[in-house]
Amino acid sequence: MISGRKLWNKEARAGVLFASPVIAGYLIFVLGPMIASFIFSLSEYNVISPLKFIGFSNYTNLIDGTDPLFYKSLGVTAYYVILSVPLQILLAFMVALLLNHPIKGKTFFRTIFYMPTIVPAVASSMIWLWLFDPDLGLLNQLLKVFGISGLQWIYSENLAVPSLVLMSLWTIGGTMVIFLAGLQGIPRHLYESVEVDGGNWLHKLFFITIPLMTPTIFFNLVMGFIGSFQVFGQAYIMTQGGPNNATLFYSYYLYREAFEFSSMGSASAIAWVLFIVILGLTMMVFKTSALWVYSESEGKR
Repeated sequence: MISGRKLWNKEARAGVLFASPVIAGYLIFVLGPMIASFIFSLSEYNVISPLKFIGFSNYTNLIDGTDPLFYKSLGVTAYYVILSVPLQILLAFMVALLLNHPIKGKTFFRTIFYMPTIVPAVASSMIWLWLFDPDLGLLNQLLKVFGISGLQWIYSENLAVPSLVLMSLWTIGGTMVIFLAGLQGIPRHLYESVEVDGGNWLHKLFFITIPLMTPTIFFNLVMGFIGSFQVFGQAYIMTQGGPNNATLFYSYYLYREAFEFSSMGSASAIAWVLFIVILGLTMMVFKTSALWVYSESEGKR
């Protein structure tokens, strides 16, 4: 008979063995690069010359405004996040509500709304470059019908970020699918009880659907913040940070420091500041979730 200790040791060894590829992958591709980037952030390093330790100078140069593009990129990214995240969540939730009803062809419409999320970033950026073209773009051609003309879209300092926010709404399919999963998990008898009490669709929405969907909204909110703060492809492919740094997103600013100016030390410091900003924002959202996220077992969290 095998003792419990020996059995546990055998099971533990087997567990570690099967988990070892994941553990190795985490150490090599996540933890290792993070440690290396933190060391780089405390150094002056341009890939060619040897590492030169300079302490927290890279961080102080960012905070004291030595490089004015740091605060510019942070402000542009915050502006994008504030506009895009609420709009994406609201639109995805509305679409999910519509597609959750037993309408004809709903499978087709779900597919149509999800498809843009699997289009490669370069391909979608090229499509939107044509749509945003001030002279031949489809958007300006449509607006001419309503007497609106001459919009410069991504070529205007004032409209560049809102234009990219509009573009981001094209890829709400992933968020929509998560909302659909949450909606389909709401028990049908709760809606029936509202109907018995004489409630209409507004009562169902505000007293059943939205409260029970707050955990899903919370998840999408956190993921939306994390993803939006790391926006990069649009600036890299479509605007190169222009016009006049109007779309100099933080990740694109980091990319330029690292791969255009070969300032790996400064770029690593910029990356760690981004990590701290996202971590702080995520913790804040988690902290406030107790006020509005509903749990069936305990009411509000």
